[in-house]
Amino acid sequence: MRQIVLDTETTGIDPSQGHRIIEIGCVELIDRKLTGRHYHQYINPEREVEAGAIEVHGITNDMLKDKPVFAQIADEFLEFVRGAELVIHNAPFDIGFLDAEFKYLARNDPKMATICGVVDTLVMARQKHPGQRNSLDALCSRYYVDNSQRDLHGALLDAEILADVYLLMTGGQTALSLAGDDGSQQSEGGVAGEHRRISRASRRLRVVMATDDELALHQKQLAEIDKSSGGNCLWQQLPSTDS
Repeated sequence: MRQIVLDTETTGIDPSQGHRIIEIGCVELIDRKLTGRHYHQYINPEREVEAGAIEVHGITNDMLKDKPVFAQIADEFLEFVRGAELVIHNAPFDIGFLDAEFKYLARNDPKMATICGVVDTLVMARQKHPGQRNSLDALCSRYYVDNSQRDLHGALLDAEILADVYLLMTGGQTALSLAGDDGSQQSEGGVAGEHRRISRASRRLRVVMATDDELALHQKQLAEIDKSSGGNCLWQQLPSTDS
């Protein structure tokens, strides 16, 4: 199965008010493994970015002046995601903005949900953790995903973090790739980790022998069991191992 974990950043919160996408970040999963392929693009929205949005993602108007407009990157983006299942946190937000962008092109592109399947990890998290906070940061804390670099929202970074969260949320401990070229073990999320094995040759089991007093108490206990069972204590019937 091919999945694309996707996130966007925008000029504001509502595409119906003319707000536009300014960043797209995607990472590819095939059969629940990160492939290393990704798609990342900043976009000139041809309008001002709201101050409140800049506070969230830190992307300023000056940063976007020399970036391509959406019409220039639409085909390469579609080529990357077409036929995949999109994994998105709060999918209606991102899908709504993508559909609006293609609508601006006036070229009869189908809506994203007809091009790709869509999995909403926010809906999934609310079902799995009802009554709890289910923001991406809250899920990182719950599933021990490192989001220490997430001072500001960023589409590619958030897509990478969401991929880790999604794999943990849907499959528990991620599988180990046991055939790394460098000999190290890698988790399904691509994070290198050691898989240590204890050398049996370097350790000998310590054998603790019973003392004479302990053996005497043991024999006394067996004798009492034998007496109370009418001579049916099996331990007493075993041949002696004394040399």
